[in-house]
Amino acid sequence: MTGIEQLLLSRIRDVADYPEPGVMFKDITPLLADPEAFTALTDALADISVRTGATKIVGLEARGFILGAPVAVRAGIGFIPVRKAGKLPGATLGQTYDLEYGSAEIEVHAEDLKPDDRVMVVDDVLATGGTAEASLQLIRRAGAQVAGVAVLMEIGFLGGRARLKPALDGAPLEALLTV
Repeated sequence: MTGIEQLLLSRIRDVADYPEPGVMFKDITPLLADPEAFTALTDALADISVRTGATKIVGLEARGFILGAPVAVRAGIGFIPVRKAGKLPGATLGQTYDLEYGSAEIEVHAEDLKPDDRVMVVDDVLATGGTAEASLQLIRRAGAQVAGVAVLMEIGFLGGRARLKPALDGAPLEALLTV
């Protein structure tokens, strides 16, 4: 295990039975509260973004905003929020996706992505991959290219990586931690 992996893991708190019995929630708020750990996380995600040639960061609501905005600043590129449907003013592009029970929709401002943009999706956790997959579809529908997906942690047993592989179409998926 690398030094950054140890640092990040040491600042993630396990919360048993949240949000429901049997779930072990990974709480990143202690990591965000620690300037050394938050800076290390931001730098690592920015390095991934620069290495892939990203020109924009898409942050997925809501923790992807917290991580994605400083990553964009550090990498010297633009930040674009992908929000739940109905939260953005003006013209939007939407993408519906299936959840375990029902469906959800995310949106982006249509004019924020251009055909020459290479977009890195940043989020805190890759779980089942549904939201990330929808964001990749949304980026491509807007005419932009996918540079990849970068997350703080991947919950391996939930199968998000396998689900995302076809949607990535060869673009990288990088998780700083796998739990």
